[in-house]
Amino acid sequence: MTVIRECTQYIDGQMSNDGVVEWIDVINPATGQVVARAPEAGAAVVDRAVEAARRAWPGWRRTNPFKRAQVLHRIADEIDKHERTIATAITEEMGKPLGEALGEVRKLAKAFHYYAEEAVRVFGATIPNEEDGFTSIIEREPVGVVAAIAPWNYPVELIGWKLAAALGAGCTIVVKPSEYTPSSAVALFRCVHAAGVPAGVANLVTGARQTGKQLVGHPDVDKVAFTGSGAAGEDIYRTVSGITPFSLELGGNCPIVVTKHANIQKAVAGTLRRGFRNAGQICIAINRAYVHESVYAAFVDMLAARAAALVVADGLINEQADVGSMATRAGVDKVERHVADARKHGARVLCGGGRTGDSKGLFYAPTVLADCPQQMLVMHEETFGPVVGVAPFATLDEAIELANGTPAGLAAYAYTEDLRETFEIGRGLEFGSVAINNVDAGIMNAPYGGRKQSGIGYEHGHEGLEGYLHLKHLRVHHGA
Repeated sequence: MTVIRECTQYIDGQMSNDGVVEWIDVINPATGQVVARAPEAGAAVVDRAVEAARRAWPGWRRTNPFKRAQVLHRIADEIDKHERTIATAITEEMGKPLGEALGEVRKLAKAFHYYAEEAVRVFGATIPNEEDGFTSIIEREPVGVVAAIAPWNYPVELIGWKLAAALGAGCTIVVKPSEYTPSSAVALFRCVHAAGVPAGVANLVTGARQTGKQLVGHPDVDKVAFTGSGAAGEDIYRTVSGITPFSLELGGNCPIVVTKHANIQKAVAGTLRRGFRNAGQICIAINRAYVHESVYAAFVDMLAARAAALVVADGLINEQADVGSMATRAGVDKVERHVADARKHGARVLCGGGRTGDSKGLFYAPTVLADCPQQMLVMHEETFGPVVGVAPFATLDEAIELANGTPAGLAAYAYTEDLRETFEIGRGLEFGSVAINNVDAGIMNAPYGGRKQSGIGYEHGHEGLEGYLHLKHLRVHHGA
C-alpha cells in the first residue's frame, strides 16, 4: 500500500499548513497512484510568506558574507546527508530513474557550495573624478525579496540555482515549486531549516498556477526568477507588479549539427544522451539533428539502433534504467501530436513511435524520426519528450540557417573534427550556449541563459549571482 505524504509549506522558519483549505493530489507518473498531497496556497498564505521575507531582509542583507557562505555550505552538507530521500521523492513524482535523480541532488549540493564561495567575491570599484576631493565608489547590493518559480523536470536543481545565488547575494526568497513535484522541494527546505537559515530568509509555498500568479504579482516582491515554458513566461510578463526585474529561462528546441568531418560514433552517443536523458524533458535536450548528407544514412541507422536498445522502466524498480516515465499526460499528448504530424508529412519512424510499458504509466518509447523537413512540428516546436527528428544538409551555411531558424536560442550542439568548421559553427549559431564535440552545454561556473524567445538573464557562474544584485554609485566629497 502506497503511503501518501502530506507536504507542508515553510514560512518564517516553520513547517506549517495553517490557513490552507485546498489540496492537490500528486501522482506517480510511472504507476498512476497518488503519492502525496500538497497545499494549494491562497492569497493569505502567499502574503504571509512574502511578509516574512520582507521582515528578514534587513538582517540578512547586512549579515557578513562570510557568515552567509557558512550557511550555504551547511545547506549543501545537509543535502548530502539526505540525498536519497530527496532523490526518491523526485523519482516518485516526475518519473526520472533514481540514478539520474541522485545525480541531480548531488549537483544541487554543488550549487550551494559554489555560491557559498561566490558570496565572498562580490566586488565593487572606485571611479576617477575629474574634480579633486571626490571619490566615487561603485557598490553591489542585494535587490531585496525574490519570488522564484521552478518547474518539474529538475525539481530541486532548478530551485537550487535560484535559492543558492539569491541567499549568497543577500536576498531573501519565496519559492514555489511545480505542483507536480512538491515533495522534493519540501525535503530540500527541511535541509535549509536544519542548516540554521534565519527565519524568513527562505520560504516555500506550494500550489498551482494561481498561487504562482499571486506570488509573482505581489507588490512587495523586488525580483522574479522563473524557469518554465514560454507561455508561462509571457504570463509572468503580464502579471508582475509595476516595474519588477526578472530573469526568465523559457526552454529550448535545441539543434545538433553533425558535419562530414564529425566522429559519427561520438556524435551518436552525444545525441543519444542529450536527446533521451530524463525522457527528453530537458530545456537543453536535443530535439532536432542536422546531419551532412554524406554521413546521414550511417548516423540515423546507428542512432536508431542504439535508441531502440535503451531500457525504459519505472525508475524506482530499476534505478539505472536509461529512460523513465514522462512526467505528465499533457506531455505525452504533445509527443503523440508531434510524432503523428511527422508521420503525416512523410517522416520515417526508425524506432519507437508510441507508448510502451505498463498502460497505467506514462512511458513513451525513445523515438528517432528520419527525413524531417523544417515545417514538421518536431523540427521547429519544442517536443519536450523522447523524440529526435533528423534531416540531411548539403552545406554548412544551410545547416546553420536551419539550426537558427526557430524562435528558440538556449543551447545548440555540433560535432566536427575540423577546426575551421568548429569556429564557423560556434560563431554562427545564435544560442546562449554552444557545445562542440560534447553535449554538456551548462557548467556551474559559466553563465547559462538564452537568447530570442528562450529567456532573459543568466544562471550559473558569477553572472548568476549578479542577477540578484544591483549597483549603487556612492560619490563622496572628502576634500583631500
